[in-house]
Amino acid sequence: MFDVLGKILAGVRADYADIRYEEMRETVIAFSGRELTGVSANDTDGFVVRVLNGGGMASVAFTKPGEAPKAVKTALENASLFAGNRDRPIRLAGVKAAAASFAPDLKEDPRRVPMAEKLDLVGCYNDIPLKHPSVVNTNISYSEVYRRKHFASTEGARIQEDLLTTGVRGLITAKDGSLTQNMRVAAGGSDGFGNIRGQEELFERQTKLVVDLLKAQPVKSGVRRCVLNPDLAGVFAHEAFGHFSEADIVETLPAMRKKMKLGTRLGSESLSIVDDATRPGQLGFYKYDDEGVAVRPTQLIKDGVLVGRLHSRRTAAEFGEPLTGHCVAEDYRYAPIVRMGTIFIQPSDKSLDELLAILGDGLYLLNAKGGQTAGENFTFGANYGYLVKGGKVGGMVRDINISGNLYRTLMDIRAVGSDLELGKTGGCGKGQTNIRSCHGGPHIVIDNLVVGGI
Repeated sequence: MFDVLGKILAGVRADYADIRYEEMRETVIAFSGRELTGVSANDTDGFVVRVLNGGGMASVAFTKPGEAPKAVKTALENASLFAGNRDRPIRLAGVKAAAASFAPDLKEDPRRVPMAEKLDLVGCYNDIPLKHPSVVNTNISYSEVYRRKHFASTEGARIQEDLLTTGVRGLITAKDGSLTQNMRVAAGGSDGFGNIRGQEELFERQTKLVVDLLKAQPVKSGVRRCVLNPDLAGVFAHEAFGHFSEADIVETLPAMRKKMKLGTRLGSESLSIVDDATRPGQLGFYKYDDEGVAVRPTQLIKDGVLVGRLHSRRTAAEFGEPLTGHCVAEDYRYAPIVRMGTIFIQPSDKSLDELLAILGDGLYLLNAKGGQTAGENFTFGANYGYLVKGGKVGGMVRDINISGNLYRTLMDIRAVGSDLELGKTGGCGKGQTNIRSCHGGPHIVIDNLVVGGI
């Protein structure tokens, strides 16, 4: 394939060009209640070429090698249009051209597991909640995405990397009279089908939780001190803070760019956040981004101080900051954009019991349930929670929303636990869909969270 890509690049007359070719296979199994609603396996492939010329940059996707001359011509024309409508030319930070081939270690290659075996396993998981009389519906699906990426550039880069993601996820719905409650369930990763096996206990636990929610009391609204579990802490790190660590988000927002100046204290001394997509086996794991840049662990906040951000080659040149390898595309149809890989709050030294003692009276909130951000303000749902009195966990509560201002909340992080957990499934919808985006953290204590309820 690199011979084909090299011939295409040889015909490009530009300051710089790169091209990606990807083969992708996606397998899906879906249940809605007891009904099997889908079994599919689809193979696709395609190219995307980018050119930088005269200070403008453009990309064009195509599906057949014979379409390359037309795609290159269109990309060059569009790059000229961009160059004529920019205040200053686009520049790319320099990078050493890599020649590499990488495939992840897999516990069990899902491509070698028969579809019938996958169907039986997902059906077994789906049956677990449906055995409970209070459960009225399930929506459980299995997803498997394999991508083989080839990247070549006029600078001499030649990189092949395989990415494989498997996951089983869904929603369990229980009902008592007019009251309906939902509970998410998810398992998976990027190191093989072994992450999917042996999840019966997970489905049983989530079923029990959704049934217990039917008896829980609605939370009372107010400003509260809260303990967030690793999933909810990770969603906060990703949604409320993480997107502002992506350089392409803040570069055109002068006020935000000023607030996110490196060296600025953003949070309490207890808080450190890193994006580390180099952790093997995690959902966000990869070696090279879609510009051919090796990804590296990137410290974003250290002891409350902003010390780094995530970059593409273009934004690294714009900010005059180091490359990080965080420019990623959904697939061959798209040019890459700055994306988080595996972002998490770094653990400290406190146990959950110690955090609950610090909490005293408040709420213990678990698992994210939707949410949104508007500038520096955020609102998230918590799937469920517990009242805490004197550091002791009490009754279950439901119908929980938390909201706040990013900067005040970062300062209000009072203590950080030692029990780091990273998500088993993830995803991010910034511009394109990135199923491999991962988040996590330990338990954390936050003061002054606005909790919505009755």
